[in-house]
Amino acid sequence: MFYYVLKYVLLGPLLRLAFRPRIEGLEHIPASGPAIVAGNHLSFSDHFLMPAILKRRITFLAKAEYFTGPGIKGRLTAAFFRSAGQIPVDRSGKDAGQAAIREGLGVLRRGELLGIYPEGTRSHDGRLYKGKVGVAVMALKAGVPVIPCAMIGTFEAQPPGQKIPSLRPVVIRFGKPLDFSRYAGMQNEKAILRAVTDEIMYAILTLSEQEYVDRYAAVVKAEEAAEVSAQARKFPRIPLS
Repeated sequence: MFYYVLKYVLLGPLLRLAFRPRIEGLEHIPASGPAIVAGNHLSFSDHFLMPAILKRRITFLAKAEYFTGPGIKGRLTAAFFRSAGQIPVDRSGKDAGQAAIREGLGVLRRGELLGIYPEGTRSHDGRLYKGKVGVAVMALKAGVPVIPCAMIGTFEAQPPGQKIPSLRPVVIRFGKPLDFSRYAGMQNEKAILRAVTDEIMYAILTLSEQEYVDRYAAVVKAEEAAEVSAQARKFPRIPLS
């Protein structure tokens, strides 16, 4: 119930007013039945913009850190994310990917829409990064179509580190559903999973017109953070007083 209060009364109207989203390709979202909506991930606002403009409820897999904050603020944040249709997924440890897949398949078995960001994390520089194969595993196991989606302008409206988004229009663009039924029963074939994921990422790239990087975003982020840390150790700041 609270999901629809957020969508139609509280958060949805506010997001529409702030971002004035232009929606393209909404006819590609099926009126019923399970499907995966796979999109690029540029901003914290992405989690809420898409649910606000879709007629159907969509459930996203979200990092568990959003649900485990301490104190009253942490509990309120967790309650908010759950009410907004987010499912916590622990991204640490070797079984993190399998946990995400189990949660996602549960959503699809209920005949619902599942939202997922194949990059696995927000882009820190506005570019599109290599997709992880979990989206392909779920698409093949559940036998559902994948609708590519591009969020355009949300990076400029709320780049990483900016808590309050700027008021500017954005575009949410959906592409034609991708059918992978030709690969039915091949969800354990690594080459097939890579091919399916790359096809999904190419569809997103075509819609978003971003620069593409054929590396995982998390790896690039870690390398850049390590470089900054090394530079700080090499040239430490000298106190002025």
